[in-house]
Amino acid sequence: MNAKPSATAPATPPQPAPRPVRIAATLILLRDGASGMEVLLLRRADKADDQNSGASVFPGGVVDTHDRSLHLMCKGLDDAGASRRLGVAEGGLDYYAAAVRECFEEAGVLFACDAEDRVVELDRLPASRLEAMRHAAEQGTDALLAMCDAQGWRLAVDRLAYFSHWLTPPGMPRRFDTRFFIAEMPAGQGVKPDGRETVEHMWLKPADAVHPDRGLKLMNVTRRTLEQLAAFESTASCMAHARGLAGIVLNMPRLADGPAGRRAVNIDEPAYQEIGRLDPHGNGHARYALEAGLAMQLSARVRRVTGSAGASLSEPGSNSYFIGGESGPWALIAPLPHGALPNELLRKTAPGEVQWLLSTAPRTEAADKALESLRSSWPGAVALWPAPGESLDLGGATLVALPAPGGISAPALQFLLPEESTLFTGAADPTAVHAGNEVEWIAPASGFLLRHGA
Repeated sequence: MNAKPSATAPATPPQPAPRPVRIAATLILLRDGASGMEVLLLRRADKADDQNSGASVFPGGVVDTHDRSLHLMCKGLDDAGASRRLGVAEGGLDYYAAAVRECFEEAGVLFACDAEDRVVELDRLPASRLEAMRHAAEQGTDALLAMCDAQGWRLAVDRLAYFSHWLTPPGMPRRFDTRFFIAEMPAGQGVKPDGRETVEHMWLKPADAVHPDRGLKLMNVTRRTLEQLAAFESTASCMAHARGLAGIVLNMPRLADGPAGRRAVNIDEPAYQEIGRLDPHGNGHARYALEAGLAMQLSARVRRVTGSAGASLSEPGSNSYFIGGESGPWALIAPLPHGALPNELLRKTAPGEVQWLLSTAPRTEAADKALESLRSSWPGAVALWPAPGESLDLGGATLVALPAPGGISAPALQFLLPEESTLFTGAADPTAVHAGNEVEWIAPASGFLLRHGA
């Protein structure tokens, strides 16, 4: 097996100047088609300076500081209620108003009601008058406010349901903190892209929109949202689901590298927590795949070498860990058997001389022989099966042997590195490990680093 290049996570990663995070709102329009629920997508105009050029998106944009002036025109929801729904101290209604405004500007669809609480049917207006109204509204929030006031309209923000909350990953050129809303397409209105920001529109079933054969350029957040929407057969069921949601979680993907190049890693992927620990600023040096033979520097004290990878890039593999300090010897914690990782590769990827050979596997005669076999690379090393409570001083790093959790045949061990609150375990389900408040991170014999209790 050829060794893969080491991936290094600096002990103190460089901290780039923080990029400003802009507040934004997006409105997802839904309707029921002949074969199920459909969603509106707009294609963004091709622009050289736009990271989303040509992408298919939902209507939306940045919350304007003047959107607060639209509060008086909003129907069925006040700022206190909107803020409670979004979990902010104040200004929640700004997001609803911005979503309605952006939808009108980009798609020509306006959520508004007349004095008799009927949804405005814009298609009844002469085309020239509608175009003039839309052009006026695009000049700014004050113009939209004046237009609604002149028509006796109020913005029907109560027809919007809060659906999700996304934050652009650190490391991206532009970052947005975006609230996503859903709403049923109002009757008596047609979609009309503005021709500048958006140049085309389509109504598609969510599952069709994400299908590779469709060939749409989709941002990560758009694709993930469409995948969520694909679970609903009708607009009514989707709206009911959104209105019943409580405690909507912030989704912030993280950038990482891997065999398919750099990409966004989502909160529910196995590598997500590890990426956050190794690369909180989005420099891109963390990895989303466990690749056979890859040596990954997890900290100044810990280097992981993956033996056999899992069946897919995100599935558990077989990890060995080198543990050491600045001034002392190193210990190797190896799973037994240690996958397809040859002793020669372990020797080449070792950060220093190894003095102790350890394992989290249950001790058997076969395990004894397997651990002893590693001494071919370090003849002076000692294959050790310490008793629970014993510790090794590695010159700036300490390993404390602890009994394995239930479900692993005794006398298996796990090892605590107190300097980093990290527990090395062979548990089949590391998330079920209970090792006290001193453990913050879990380093499993298979899989990525996990935040304990997360």
